[in-house]
Amino acid sequence: MIPSVLPTYNRAPLTFVKGEGAWLTEADGRRFLDLGAGIAVNALGHAHPALVNALTEQAHALWHVSNLYQIPQQQALADKLVEHTFAHTVFFTNSGTESCELAVKMARKYFYDKGQPEKVEIITFDGSFHGRSSAGIAAAGSEKMTKGFGPLLPGFVHLTFGDLDGVTNAITEKTAAIMIEPVQGEGGIRPVPDAELKALRQICDDHGLLLILDEVQCGVGRTGKLFAHEWAGITPDIMMVAKGIGGGFPLGAVLATEEAASGMTAGTHGSTYGGNPLGCAVGCAVIDQVATPAFLESVNRKAGLMRQKLEGLVAAHPDVFEEVRGSGLMLGLKCSATNIDVVNAGYDNGVITVPAADNVIRLLPPLTLSEDDIAEALIRLDKAAAQVEGQLATA
Repeated sequence: MIPSVLPTYNRAPLTFVKGEGAWLTEADGRRFLDLGAGIAVNALGHAHPALVNALTEQAHALWHVSNLYQIPQQQALADKLVEHTFAHTVFFTNSGTESCELAVKMARKYFYDKGQPEKVEIITFDGSFHGRSSAGIAAAGSEKMTKGFGPLLPGFVHLTFGDLDGVTNAITEKTAAIMIEPVQGEGGIRPVPDAELKALRQICDDHGLLLILDEVQCGVGRTGKLFAHEWAGITPDIMMVAKGIGGGFPLGAVLATEEAASGMTAGTHGSTYGGNPLGCAVGCAVIDQVATPAFLESVNRKAGLMRQKLEGLVAAHPDVFEEVRGSGLMLGLKCSATNIDVVNAGYDNGVITVPAADNVIRLLPPLTLSEDDIAEALIRLDKAAAQVEGQLATA
């Protein structure tokens, strides 16, 4: 008999009932150090006082009215995002998947309104992940994402990750945009080098294309800048955001320049829940914390410390790990052993990591974790690695 919860996840046998900072408590009382943060969602950790206060205060005032009316919390968050980014305008969604849907629509509508309706194709890259909607899986294009869900939404051209020559050669009169994650998350924590992001920006400028950045996982302070593309000194035309922006409350956004958003007039897009008072009140509290020089400096300091210690872990366990990769506190351990075995050994030793493609485990901790948390994380990861070594020795 099918379970009451649709079985689309192979869930770990863990039931967490409480969280505080970088720690989770299981129903049986065990404490786990959370290096997954709900897949890069809990940017400020669990039960952060500023978020609890923002949500509680708003919950006592007003939950929902719909986008038929002015929403002060939505306006406040949009103003903060415009202040701190390249964007001139923001549309709020409930998730990264919804952000992808709008980004695709926005790019195509832009060229339609410019009298170039043939420009509908968007260049994407292997290893990408843009959500699980029809547009998202078509954009990624991998068999794992698309098998059994045809016919796929047309209009995506898939290229090899890192192939700049291929990008130029793939551009035709139908090309509208290039869409890329500055750091691939699901694809195995693969950063796009700054020089390549600059080159993609230049290619878009030279050919009159829009650059769409998917910062759903790598944004909101995760890499030590408010958004990852800032390291390359470039700006996109459209950017997809979610995960960390709500600090655990479902919230996403599409940020855009005035020009790129010019086709999205009244009636062209909508959302019943997107930008509701609860989500935006929490989002304001997140941005107030993260978008400060002191906070981002702390992320970079802790990221440097964590990476240094992880390099030592890799050196100590060459049969388990191959390398450290990533940016800021969006880190990956490329495994020699099977990555799922490492994740499961982590569960046994009270540390949570997240699997990814390319046999990688992701380390996406709350940006607020302490240096003591980092030290404890390495102790537990070391024990997990030793457990995997023991399993390999007896296999």
